[in-house]
Amino acid sequence: MFLVTGGAGFIGSNITAALVERGEKVVVCDRLGNDDKWLNIAKLLLEEILPPEELPHWLAGRRDLQAVIHMGAISATTERDMDLLVANNLRFSQSIWRWCAEQRVPLVYASSAATYGDGDAGFDDDPSPEALARLRPLNGYGWSKHLFDRWALRAVAEGRARPPQWAGLKFFNVYGPNEYHKGGMRSVAHHLYGLLQEQDAARLFASHRPGIADGEQKRDFVYVGDCVEVMLWILERATVSGLFNLGTGEARSFNDLARAVFAALNRRPKIDYVPTPEAIRERYQYFTQAAMTRLRGAGYEKPFLSLEDGVQRYLHDYLMREDSYR
Repeated sequence: MFLVTGGAGFIGSNITAALVERGEKVVVCDRLGNDDKWLNIAKLLLEEILPPEELPHWLAGRRDLQAVIHMGAISATTERDMDLLVANNLRFSQSIWRWCAEQRVPLVYASSAATYGDGDAGFDDDPSPEALARLRPLNGYGWSKHLFDRWALRAVAEGRARPPQWAGLKFFNVYGPNEYHKGGMRSVAHHLYGLLQEQDAARLFASHRPGIADGEQKRDFVYVGDCVEVMLWILERATVSGLFNLGTGEARSFNDLARAVFAALNRRPKIDYVPTPEAIRERYQYFTQAAMTRLRGAGYEKPFLSLEDGVQRYLHDYLMREDSYR
């Protein structure tokens, strides 16, 4: 049996679905709230759905978990309540780490590329204390994830209790099915698809940096199905532990993304550019690209979908169908 925290969320529901499709028993720990988040898991036969506050009692004395997949977090980059971020993204993660260490249960958890900040220190998942100390996240979410990464790596370095297998995954710009409840935090691919149902032109941020054309800001866009494949691969290999980037290793522009959406819709590209809001303009990232050397060095060989193939799959297999959920 597997426990997936945040199992009704975007990435969490996709790994939950993959495990259920394999015939595994899965318990989801999450808050469903008052929106349509529940639809992410509506098709799945689950063992249990728990709110986070009941998890410590549920875990007490358990001996039947094969692994914990900890995707639960406050993931909004706009969250300003730092005490809430520390409680949910640091302390709750620490409690899960300690339980997995005590019960000898493997742990896979979600970190984030937001830990890299503006990218001035690069995007290399070097786990050394010196490399981690150079990173400067730009928001509370990224900082809270960075705090836990550093705490976990120090625990390992100092020989303190740790899970028998552990992997922290620094997700880059993930897109794909079951992100619909995320509002303004949905992927640009989803935003563009929705926009193009109402008008003939895509809308992207203009560039405010000399030498970079409008729409040529770049991100490492990774399809959620590829992220699931990596997690399943890790869970099947008890010797693989550590902190790993999870992107494609190739930065692509927002213009490329928009053209991929138009191609999937069989429409001619038309793109308008609007000023980046002043509130985020100074901290807006112009480039992210995952260094994938460590994951590849650990033995992961499967290729990642290209942006064009990933967007095609997302739209044709999900968004353009009556039922868009995995």
